[in-house]
Amino acid sequence: MGRRVYPARMTDLVLTLLGPDRPGLVELVASVIAAHGGNWRESRMSHLAGKFAGILRAELPPDRLQAALAALAALETRGLKVIAEPAAAGTARGTDDRSLDLELVGLDRPGIVREISQLLASSGVNVEELVTNRTSAPMSGDMLFEARAHMRVPAGTDIASLRAGLERLANDLVVEVKLKEL
Repeated sequence: MGRRVYPARMTDLVLTLLGPDRPGLVELVASVIAAHGGNWRESRMSHLAGKFAGILRAELPPDRLQAALAALAALETRGLKVIAEPAAAGTARGTDDRSLDLELVGLDRPGIVREISQLLASSGVNVEELVTNRTSAPMSGDMLFEARAHMRVPAGTDIASLRAGLERLANDLVVEVKLKEL
């Protein structure tokens, strides 16, 4: 079997997927992308409350893009909603930007994500990835809220002030926050 040859220029797409969870949903999307000469680049997919939800980045030859978009839209007849958007051009990060990881654990209550995200946004911090979960506390059985975030912080941001602001907010929310510069 020979190597597959890709066109020199491909069009990047970002897709969101949503449908009732069942076997074969990833294969449906992968088949459409492959059938149109595309390449699956990266993805995050999960089962949430009986639903299959995902985001993915794929690249397709420009001359096959419209046919691929039509085939992806047609997946809705099979129970999978697909929204496709061209990837944003010019998304280069500043060379002096810094990466930070945030970990948060505390008793679950409404508003934790809103409070933390407001503080981060007001500091110009971009949350690039956020994973949250609820688990049962080992001894008490109370519900714990856990969050992990990967963030991009613009050059010139005072990390010590950001850390102090997060610690003050963590005390108010009664959560533990760890901030690690990468």
